[in-house]
Amino acid sequence: MMYKLWMSVYKEFLLLKRDFGGLIILFVMPLVLIITITLIQDSTFRTVTESKIPVVLIDNDKGEISKSVIENLNKSGQFEIVSSLDGKNLTETTAKEAVFKGKFQLAIIIPENLSKDLQLKVNQNVDKIISNFGIGDLSEEPKKDSLPQIINKKEVRLYFDPATQATFKSNVKSSIDKMISQIETKSIYATFQEQLGEGEEPIFEQESFIIFKEIVPTVDNKEVLPNSVQHNVPAWTLFAIFFIIVPLSINIVKEKGQGTQIRLLTNPVPYYVVIAGKTITYLVICMIQFYLMVLVGMYLFPYLSLPTLDLDGKFFLMSVVALFSGLAAIGFGILLGTIAKTQEQSAPFGATSVVILAAIGGVWVPVFAMPKVMQVISHISPMNWGLNAFYDVLLRKADAIEILPEIFLLLLFFIITIFIAIQYDKKKRAV
Repeated sequence: MMYKLWMSVYKEFLLLKRDFGGLIILFVMPLVLIITITLIQDSTFRTVTESKIPVVLIDNDKGEISKSVIENLNKSGQFEIVSSLDGKNLTETTAKEAVFKGKFQLAIIIPENLSKDLQLKVNQNVDKIISNFGIGDLSEEPKKDSLPQIINKKEVRLYFDPATQATFKSNVKSSIDKMISQIETKSIYATFQEQLGEGEEPIFEQESFIIFKEIVPTVDNKEVLPNSVQHNVPAWTLFAIFFIIVPLSINIVKEKGQGTQIRLLTNPVPYYVVIAGKTITYLVICMIQFYLMVLVGMYLFPYLSLPTLDLDGKFFLMSVVALFSGLAAIGFGILLGTIAKTQEQSAPFGATSVVILAAIGGVWVPVFAMPKVMQVISHISPMNWGLNAFYDVLLRKADAIEILPEIFLLLLFFIITIFIAIQYDKKKRAV
C-alpha cells in the first residue's frame, strides 16, 4: 500500500514538473502579492509616519484659536500645513478648488475674528452666571436699556477630497472638534479666574481629570505593538494557500478529460490512495509557500524598510496552522475537481470561491467592521478559522490548546469535503 501511495505522489510531481511555468507562478505570485500589499498598508500601522499628509490651512483669524489649531496639527506629526501653492498664498476659493481636484486631501478654513468673538461670548456667559449668583459688584446697577451684543456662531469649514475615505473624515472632524472644545473650556476658566481670582494662584485646575491609556501586550517587559507585517503575512499567506484550489481542481478535471483517471481506476489502486497522493503533493506545495512567506517577512522586509516578522518562538504552531489550512484548501480543491466536468467550470469557480471566502473570512476587511449579518456568515469560511488561528498564535500569544477549536474546524472541513468527493465519485462510476 505504501508503494502505491508513493507512486501516486510521484505521479503528481511528474505532472507538476511538466507545467514548470505554472509551478513557478504558484510560488512567485504569492510573494509579489504579500510584498506589494505590505508596502501599501505599512503606513497605516505606523504610529509615527515619515510621509505627512499635506493639509491646506487658511487662517483668517490670526488669534489664539488658530495658533492652537496649528500647534496641535504640527504636534500630531501626521500633517504638513500648506498655506501657499506655486508661490501664491491660498485663499478659501483656491483652496477649495485644489482640494476638489484631488491636489490635497483636506483644507481647513478658520473664520475671521473667531478668537475675539469667542472671548466676547465667554465673557457674556460668565458675567451672566456671576450676576445670577450675586457675586458681582452690587454697587453697579445694570443698565435697563443696555442689551448684550449678539454674537453669531462661527463655522470652521472643512473641505475634503471627494475620494477621501469616510473614516479619515470622521477622525479629522472629531480631532478638530476636540481642539476647539478644549480652547473654549480654557477660555471659560481664564475668564472666571479674571473675574473672581485673587492673586496669581489659579482657582481652577485645568488639566483633564479623565485620560485614556492603551494597554498593550508585553513580552519581557517590552510593549508588543502590532504592525503591517504581523497582519499581512498570515492573511495573504492564507490567501495563497487557498489559491491551490485552482490548479488542483484543474489537474483533476484534466485527468478525467485525458483518460488518466480511468487508467488509474483500472489498476488495483483504491481511489482514496489517489486522493492521498494528491493531498500529500499539494500539501508540500502549501507548506513551501508558507515557509517562503515567512522567510520573506524575516529577511527581505527589513531591506524594504518594513518591520521584521518576529515569530517569537511560535514557528512550530504557525506551521501547524498552515498545515491544517492547507488540508482544508486541498479538500475543497479535490471536491471541486471531482464535481466539475470541464476546466472552464473549475478554474473560474475556484478563483471566485477563493475571493469570496477571503472576503467574508476577514482577509481584506476585518470581521468586526462588517455588518452584523456578514459577521455571522464569516464563521462559515475556513479562511476565517485559519486567519483567527494565525492571529491567535502570532498576535494574541495563544498556546496549542487555545487554537484547537480552529484546527478542529479546518480538519473537519477537509474530512467532509473528501468524504463528499469520494461518495460523488462512487455514485458517478456506478451509473
